[in-house]
Amino acid sequence: MNEHYRVLIDCSDEKGLVYKVSGVFFNRNLNIISNNEFVDKAQNKFFMRSVVAGEIAPEMLENELRAVLPATAQLEVITPRKKRVVLMATKESHALGDILIRYEAGELDCYIVGVVSNYDLLEPLVSKFNIPFYTVSHEGCDRDEHERRVLEKLRELGEIDYIVLAKYMRILTPRFVEAYEDKIINIHHSFLPAFIGANPYKQAYERGVKIIGATAHFVNNNLDEGPIIAQDVIRVNHAHGWEEMQRQGRDVEKIVLSRALKLALEDRIFVHDNKTIIF
Repeated sequence: MNEHYRVLIDCSDEKGLVYKVSGVFFNRNLNIISNNEFVDKAQNKFFMRSVVAGEIAPEMLENELRAVLPATAQLEVITPRKKRVVLMATKESHALGDILIRYEAGELDCYIVGVVSNYDLLEPLVSKFNIPFYTVSHEGCDRDEHERRVLEKLRELGEIDYIVLAKYMRILTPRFVEAYEDKIINIHHSFLPAFIGANPYKQAYERGVKIIGATAHFVNNNLDEGPIIAQDVIRVNHAHGWEEMQRQGRDVEKIVLSRALKLALEDRIFVHDNKTIIF
């Protein structure tokens, strides 16, 4: 029976890489469903994502590809499966609700194993989708103790491919980020760093901005400065009050976050030097 594989290659660039990789596919009678490649000339880095179909064990395909690639190449041969995702939220429902609706509609090829929040306000929403909801309250404990409890809950949930911060309004420590490196996806409004702090939309309104937007990114130890996955903007004008800006901004946030998650689920993201290559 034909299997589908996603082949991800990240290595130093050299002449003939596409020819060599394609030769492996051809010699093994694999059908190339799709193929994308990119060369970062400044870094002399080669990136390639292929989807192939045929009768071959993934270990054999990986071994034959490694034989033609540079010794330091990063290579993954992935058999597509439903990835395990945990959503984290605080009080706002727009980003969380959008993901849940898309999940229910079959738009996201994953298994949402649960929603973790430091409040129980969103439990009624989550329960409508028959997804487990876990409240890990921050009240009565410091940040380190609360984060320890959250990490403990996540470990109880088993293997996790991605954690999505659907407006989870708690700053994560390096300990948390290290435990799930390049697996935590966050969303924020694109006013940062120009409008930091409380009510950024009101700040933007008072400055008369003409464009508002949102950025989805992987989390690292620099606040809101991790590798960017997806962005979008919409235009506003003087007739929009800050409340309307906020409403429209939330629409952009939820769309961008779901888009970023879908890219991750389909193994379309390469992370390199704090930026991403998206196929």
